[in-house]
Amino acid sequence: DGALFSSLTVGQNVQVPMLERGGMSQALINELIALKIDMVGLPADACPKYPSELSGGMRKRAGLARSLALDPEILFLDEPTAGLDPIGAAAFDHLIRDLSDSLGLTVVMITHDLDSLAAICDRISVLLDKKVVVGTMAELTAHPHPWIQSYFHGERARAAFAETAG
Repeated sequence: DGALFSSLTVGQNVQVPMLERGGMSQALINELIALKIDMVGLPADACPKYPSELSGGMRKRAGLARSLALDPEILFLDEPTAGLDPIGAAAFDHLIRDLSDSLGLTVVMITHDLDSLAAICDRISVLLDKKVVVGTMAELTAHPHPWIQSYFHGERARAAFAETAG
């Protein structure tokens, strides 16, 4: 559920890394919590809520707010849109891309969601025959290997491929 501590509120979850780092006043922590919650598109009234009181998309955003708590340069995401409906997944993809662009974040993402790959990634790595093949979506969709062709041109790839073509 967004890697959140279920016994802590959203605000408490976001402050965990700040408390671990130490050296910050509670007033500054409170300001940063509000900023991070706003950055990920959560309403301010999400702060006192527990993860169980949030929708799946809101939990993902709360987890993202916590991961941004200390202003990282690199953000690691593991199947970030798993469990979200297509509308929520697309909104989350756009949020990640916007945050990456505005904050200068490098996003390293593990996903099988081709729509997310098309929306977020500049470069894609594929594990193939015990090797790593890296390229843009256009480069990988043109790659001659049969598995890559099947993956990027199969029935489930239509939306992602259409987005890169447009």
